[in-house]
Amino acid sequence: MSAYSFLRPGLFCLDPEQAHNLALGSMDRAHALGLLSPFVPKPVLDPYSLCGLPLRNRVGLAAGLDKDGKHIDALAALGFGFLEIGTVTPLPQPGNPKPRMFRLSQADAIINRMGFNNDGVDACVARVKASQYWQSGGIIGLNIGKNATTPIERAADDYLIALQKVYAISAYITVNISSPNTKNLRDLQGEVMLRSLLSAIQTTRTALSDKYGMRKPLFLKIAPDLNQADIRLIADLLLEFEMDAVIATNTTIERDSVAHLEHGNEAGGLSGAPVRDLSNAVIQALKQHLGERIPIIGVGGILSGADAQEKIRSGASLVQVYSGLIYKGPELVQECALALAKGA
Repeated sequence: MSAYSFLRPGLFCLDPEQAHNLALGSMDRAHALGLLSPFVPKPVLDPYSLCGLPLRNRVGLAAGLDKDGKHIDALAALGFGFLEIGTVTPLPQPGNPKPRMFRLSQADAIINRMGFNNDGVDACVARVKASQYWQSGGIIGLNIGKNATTPIERAADDYLIALQKVYAISAYITVNISSPNTKNLRDLQGEVMLRSLLSAIQTTRTALSDKYGMRKPLFLKIAPDLNQADIRLIADLLLEFEMDAVIATNTTIERDSVAHLEHGNEAGGLSGAPVRDLSNAVIQALKQHLGERIPIIGVGGILSGADAQEKIRSGASLVQVYSGLIYKGPELVQECALALAKGA
């Protein structure tokens, strides 16, 4: 029995957002006192390079768990190959009204409608720079989005502000256009808006590359709720605008598999086991269109090493986890990393 298996029942008695904050705060304190390592499996060393980034292994932390970079060092101690922080927006914002996170334990799932609650990009950048993990060369990606009050027609302005703010300190930058919890954000996945956004980002990235003397990888994070035509269009635009990788996928708005459960019809994005097949289908379709030209990072429904291997077989090069950590605990990181080290 793992330590987390004893702690989980108590955490699951709390409101999900309260439990989230308590668990991360406790991890921080334990790490600062040197008490975390005895309860965490040994990190798996399975070196892998993606977009020139030297990763310790192929399992990363998905964006959303540490929106503000407040818990970087404790999370790094869990054995991830890389961390993705955010989503951060140019200005601080409180997110959507509470309650805004719901467990669907029977389905190993979570529904959230957090709404990019964060302290703003400047605060996050300062925390990343202060972390020991970043200072020692750990791979940290920053996930950027737009403020809720910014009209969708001006979304590019927010992404460009955030891109400029995080460029110098990020190992890579993820452009998040797929959260269902910011009004109209997913409209950016349409051809006209996405072409305009990626064009502006490409131009700004070129200028920043010249300024800093380094070209930082840019990733795009997309939704699982896309048809084949949508996926083909996005694949074409990824190539046209020289994006470096695609993250598939964010949470889903589908409810067919959980509508009968308590909280199953809450508004927001559904993550965990129910999104697994949707995510894998998008990965497979992307792989068909992209081949080896642009790598895919698979995320969604990973609750075991076998699930991680399935992402790789579907066409992903790396995986990220979030909801699986809530249900399975830190041991999931080692389990997935070992599974991928053995091959898919």
